[in-house]
Amino acid sequence: MNIDMIRAAATRLQGHAVRTQLVRSPFLDEIAGRRVWVKPECLQHTGSFKFRGGYSAVSALPPEVRAKGVIAFSSGNHAQGVALAAKMHNTSAVIIMPSDAPQLKIDNTKAYGAEVVLYNRDTESRDDIGAKISSERGLTLIKPFDDPLVVAGQGTCGLEIAEDANALGIKDAEVIVCCGGGGLTSGIALALEADAPSLRVRPAEPEGFDDVARSLRSGTLESNTATSGNICDAIITPRAGELTFPVMKRLCGAGLAVSEDEVLGAMAQAFARLKLVAEPGGAAALAAALYRRDQITGDDVIVTISGGNVDPAMFTRALETL
Repeated sequence: MNIDMIRAAATRLQGHAVRTQLVRSPFLDEIAGRRVWVKPECLQHTGSFKFRGGYSAVSALPPEVRAKGVIAFSSGNHAQGVALAAKMHNTSAVIIMPSDAPQLKIDNTKAYGAEVVLYNRDTESRDDIGAKISSERGLTLIKPFDDPLVVAGQGTCGLEIAEDANALGIKDAEVIVCCGGGGLTSGIALALEADAPSLRVRPAEPEGFDDVARSLRSGTLESNTATSGNICDAIITPRAGELTFPVMKRLCGAGLAVSEDEVLGAMAQAFARLKLVAEPGGAAALAAALYRRDQITGDDVIVTISGGNVDPAMFTRALETL
């Protein structure tokens, strides 16, 4: 994974991905005690940054390989990104999803034309299921984060952040990124290292599932003991990737952990102040900026809203905090 791969992914994504712009609100600035710039990837195709990585990976496959179809496993956002990318390239997709994934994400993945296979994330291994189906059908596995082409696609988000920060005169800021396996975090970090080295990436995770923060502190890859039990389903993974963690270890600052109540509050504020719909996992970085202000430095902070695929009941729960 390197900047050349990210720039190549940006070329393939040109005209296919939404170019999201940094936005802000003085109301959010007041809560955070500094200027808060939001990268709204909830407005990306499929409602998540994951389209970038999915399209990057599918578009880079040799045509004869791509024609056989692809397979992926995901709680929902990577699923939708790969499903739409496959549809755009006129090939098939099989998506392995946990049975407790939000129904909206399951329905959307099917709507993009993918075959969905459900599994119990506490008792079954998605890797084993994926390996079996892949070998039986000759499909190409596109991993959710530990794949160089996927990370390259997510890194295009960082190229855009660097471009916008430069245009806005933001010279020194922390960039807080919603973090699960580290694909978006490491991709943005690599892009900023090249194009905006004064911007520092920090991962944001749910409390109790902050394996990346703990790994950064210890210097070794650590795991979460649980794989479910938090509203931030989109960014709950057993551990960071073998490819992504070394990048984060080299380039990222200390991780930030936020509570479910803080995430719900951030979702409500994003809607009230920016008219943006954020899912819980996609609001973790904004929650950190708003409610962990003493752990952040500088006059500006940039945050990703990485996804907006939220069930109505969960969104209603968030709005009730206003």
